[in-house]
Amino acid sequence: RHVDRPGGRPWHEVLEGKPLLLTVFVLVSILIGGAVQIIPAVMVSDAVPMRAEPRPYTPLELAGRDIYIREGCYNCHTQMVRQLVAETMRYGPYSEAWESRYDHPFQWGSKRTGPDLARVGGKYPDLWHYRHMINPRATSAGSLMPNYPFLETGKVKLESIPKRMQVLKKLGVPYSEEEISIAPDLAAAQGEKISQGLRESQVNLSADSELTALIAYLQKLGSDRKEVGDDPGISKPDGH
Repeated sequence: RHVDRPGGRPWHEVLEGKPLLLTVFVLVSILIGGAVQIIPAVMVSDAVPMRAEPRPYTPLELAGRDIYIREGCYNCHTQMVRQLVAETMRYGPYSEAWESRYDHPFQWGSKRTGPDLARVGGKYPDLWHYRHMINPRATSAGSLMPNYPFLETGKVKLESIPKRMQVLKKLGVPYSEEEISIAPDLAAAQGEKISQGLRESQVNLSADSELTALIAYLQKLGSDRKEVGDDPGISKPDGH
């Protein structure tokens, strides 16, 4: 049944006959709908349980994360341990919001052709990651993962890292101006540490290699959670 206005015309016909008025109503509706979605997102930090403060990525880890994204690793790996017994038994305590607070964008993923990587940091030595990226079958029999030998010769543009850190600082990542200004030096120092450790195993990998940066990033994953410890009642990983 139509709710008629005086004159017998339905209200929507009256509104449709006035383009300016219709436009105003549409814009108001969009603003209200946008505010309902945007305002909670802006204020979400107040609602996220912060059992700990995650450590922001170092300059080299940040460069490694960009390589992880560039190569599409999130298409086959998740970084989100779900609240399922089987997953907490295999990977450790389920993921919490604070752990990915400084991830822009987050790398939770939605498909597991390969294992979840939320707790991979520190699980394997740098040499294992080097061998796995060069030839995944050398460390994981039957792996479907492609080889990434080109990462060994690819070079990280250290001078571009400060700009990335400046952008992340605007998004809330607590980088200091001093850290940003010396980011290339910090990245080079961390890269040299990884490179030196690999040389002890007769592997020559340059400090500014893309593979070095990726190793640094992978070793960071889950390290914040390990410092906090497990929640009561949640099983620890059983080594699977």
